[in-house]
Amino acid sequence: MYASSKTLFERAQLSIPGGVNSPVRAFKSVGGTPLFIKHAKGAYLYDVDDNKYIDYIASWGPMILGHAYEPVVKAIQEQAVHSTSYGAPTELEVKMAELIKSMAPNVDLIRMVSSGTEACMSALRVARGYTGKNKVIKFEGCYHGHADSFLVKAGSGLATLNIQTVPGITAGVANDTLTCAYNDLEAVKALVAANKNEVAAIIVEPVAGNMGCILPKEGFLEGLRAICDAHNIVLIFDEVMTGFRLARGGVQEKLKVDADLVTYGKVIGAGLPVGAFGGKRHIMEVVAPLGGVYQAGTLSGNPIAMIAGYTMLTTLNNHPELLDELDAKTLYLKEGLDGVLKASGTPYVINHLGSMISVHFSNKPVTDFATAAAANNELFKQLFHAMLRRGVYLPPSAFESWFLNNALSYADLDATIVAFEESLKEIL
Repeated sequence: MYASSKTLFERAQLSIPGGVNSPVRAFKSVGGTPLFIKHAKGAYLYDVDDNKYIDYIASWGPMILGHAYEPVVKAIQEQAVHSTSYGAPTELEVKMAELIKSMAPNVDLIRMVSSGTEACMSALRVARGYTGKNKVIKFEGCYHGHADSFLVKAGSGLATLNIQTVPGITAGVANDTLTCAYNDLEAVKALVAANKNEVAAIIVEPVAGNMGCILPKEGFLEGLRAICDAHNIVLIFDEVMTGFRLARGGVQEKLKVDADLVTYGKVIGAGLPVGAFGGKRHIMEVVAPLGGVYQAGTLSGNPIAMIAGYTMLTTLNNHPELLDELDAKTLYLKEGLDGVLKASGTPYVINHLGSMISVHFSNKPVTDFATAAAANNELFKQLFHAMLRRGVYLPPSAFESWFLNNALSYADLDATIVAFEESLKEIL
């Protein structure tokens, strides 16, 4: 069934570390051979063995309208004939910045970069430059890319591979990175008090997606906002996963909490390699060439990425009903899975907001990394492969949110629910 993928994986391991260019793709958490994808269209992935899968990864979030969305493909084709990169300003960058500002609250100025990692790394540097302080508070299980400061007790791929300490991270960087449990406001207050006048920023996934989908408890984000206001700390929302997905304006709009800086990733390029960081004018004005905080990149504002992102975001901006449709489909899936799991008798938790969802085999609420890690993740591994055999591609880790796309039909959702029921009967 996966013969060609197996052959390609063996070949890849001779030239690429672990045979993959991003660790979670290696299937180490779930076992087996990773699938090599040949093409995708709408809600479906097709591997090199010509197997078809209903896709619940959506390239880890950005394919909100489905794969190979025709207006985006056409826009890329039309732009590509003019060149793929200039290393000079374009009107597209201006239009993209104006569009994001019109959609997202508290974004007065925005700088384009080339990845979500670069966006988060740059936002942290801006916060340090603006405040003149060095330390940052992050949350266990939240993943903000692979910059040094963010690899202390990170989630996502590190949790998947059970990497607790990352070689290459200096003691100085580790000492400046303070961590506590997600949703634990009292722990944040204690860290701020113990490091008085030293904390430059608090960075958070406002809805976490790298330990499964984890929702903020009532008052958690509001509490972070109050702490930052009281102690001259910059509040950074990492909306690489949630931006323009949970609402046109992201979590700031959805949950009505203001951030000082916000970061975006591949979503603003409809899946192309791109990112951005932005926020309140008085903070962003420290960025060069206005200020002394340096950030640069030849491919920042790349025209191919800009036209792809501009086309997709314009569609979402002009048709807000599309996100409503996607939310309704996700709720339908949740209710279907809930019914199957209740009938199975196995302990479970379904976490869900908008078009993000995750299933945890746990007998208690999953509210942070510790409770996510305490779930029966061995059972998830079995579920993953049982679903794969039935043509449903889930994230290959219990520590990742599922992302729905609006190309999914209700027939796809019904097929997924049936596959889920059959899979549970097989593995329980």
